[in-house]
Amino acid sequence: MSDRWVVHLPITAPDLLRARVFARTAARLLARLSARVEPGGVTVSAEDEQNVRHWVFCDRLLPDRARCTLPADHISPCSRRDRWISRG
Repeated sequence: MSDRWVVHLPITAPDLLRARVFARTAARLLARLSARVEPGGVTVSAEDEQNVRHWVFCDRLLPDRARCTLPADHISPCSRRDRWISRG
């Protein structure tokens, strides 16, 4: 059995866009409180299709080994704008 546990916290939103915005905001806030939060792994899903998940953050690896912190499906070049990324 793993020594790591994952918290699943169901929160409802009226559509995919607002679910992603809420998830991004919650992940960034929680990442400031604990280094154990992994915002790059945050996904959202429809309540009745929880096996179909949508990424919230891009999380692509950048040349300096940090991760892109922009929203998933962004069209601008990847960037590391936030502090939660690259904690080792």
